Amino acid sequence: MQTTPDRPEDPRLEQHLAAFHRGTVDLIDEATLRRRVAESLAEGPPLRVKFGMDPTSPDLHVGHAVQLMKLRDLQQLGHKIVLIVGDSTAMVGDPSGRNKLRPQLTREHVEANLETYMAQAGKVLDMDRTEVRRNSEWFDALRFEDVLRLAGKMTVAQMIERDTFQERMRASEPIGLHELLYPLMQGWDSVEVKSDLELGGTDQLFNLLVGRTLQEREGQRPQIVFTLPLVLGLDGRKMSKSYDNYVGFTDEPNDMFGKVMSIEDVAMERWFTLLTRLPEDEVQALLAGHPRDAKARLAYELTRFFHGATAAQGARDAFDRQFRDRQVPEDVPEAVWPADGPLPLANLVHQLGLATSTSDARRVI
Repeated sequence: MQTTPDRPEDPRLEQHLAAFHRGTVDLIDEATLRRRVAESLAEGPPLRVKFGMDPTSPDLHVGHAVQLMKLRDLQQLGHKIVLIVGDSTAMVGDPSGRNKLRPQLTREHVEANLETYMAQAGKVLDMDRTEVRRNSEWFDALRFEDVLRLAGKMTVAQMIERDTFQERMRASEPIGLHELLYPLMQGWDSVEVKSDLELGGTDQLFNLLVGRTLQEREGQRPQIVFTLPLVLGLDGRKMSKSYDNYVGFTDEPNDMFGKVMSIEDVAMERWFTLLTRLPEDEVQALLAGHPRDAKARLAYELTRFFHGATAAQGARDAFDRQFRDRQVPEDVPEAVWPADGPLPLANLVHQLGLATSTSDARRVI
C-alpha cells in the first residue's frame, strides 16, 4: 500500500514555540502545545490564549506587564488574545498567595478601577485585536441552582489541597467559603470562552488546572496551561501596591528609570528575561559586566517601552547627572513652606507632593 509522506514541519513552528517558552516555568503540556500550534499554522484558526485580570486596584505595575508582554509576543505572531476582565471574580478576591482573608470589593469599586485598567493594558497589547470579555456576562446570569451545580464540580478536599489554604489552616487563619468558589469561577471562564491556552503567574497554577478539569467535563479540549514567575518589588518582596514597592505603568520616565535602578542586582536576570526582549546572549553579556551598566540598560529598556526612546534617554541622562556625576538636577522644583513648627522629613516630602505616601518618602530618603 502506498503511504502519503508526512507533511513537512512549518518553519514558523519553532519561532512560535520559542515565544511560548521564554521565561516559562510550568507548561502542561509540551507535546499538545506543539501539535496545536502546528495545526493552527497549517489550517487555522489562531489559538485562543486566555488571560484573566481582576480589577482590584486602579493601576497596573510591571508585575502585571510580565504576562501582558508574553501575550503581546503571541498576539504579534497571530494568536488570539482573550482578555477576561474579572469584574465578578474581583468581588470574591483571589486567595492565591494570600495568608489572610481579603476584603471583598463592591461592584462600584470594581467599576471605578476598570476606568483605568483597559487604557493601561493598551500600553502593551493591541486592544483592537484583543477580545475583551467581562465574566459578569455569564456569572450575573446564574441562578442559585446554577451556582450549586458549579460548586458540585469539585470537592472541599480538592480545594483545600492547595498550599495557600494549607498554610492558613496551620496558622489558624480564617478561610471564607466564598474563597473556595474563586478557582471554580476562574476555571468556568475557560469553559465560556473555549480557551486553547491559559497564561498566569506561578501562583495561579492551581486555578489554571481547574480550568482544564472543567473543560474536559464539559466536553471541550482541555486548555494548555503555562505560567511565568513573579517579579519581586523594589524591596525584594512581592511587587504590590499595598507594599508601595512597585514600578507603575504610569510612572513618569525619570521616576520609572530611578526605581528600576534601585532593584537588587540578583533580580536583574529575571527582569531582563520577563520584561525585555533582548536576546539571551546579549543579556548574559550585560550581566557579566558591571552591575550598574547592566541595570542602566534594563532601566532604559523598560522606560523606552512605556515612554519612548527620547524620554528614556532623557531619564538616563538625568539619572547620570545626579547620581554618577553628582550634579544638581536641572529640574529641581521649588516650594515655599511655612515655618509652623517641627515636621518629620518624610511627612514634609509627602506633603510637598514629592512622594506618593509617607512610606514612599522614607524609601526615597
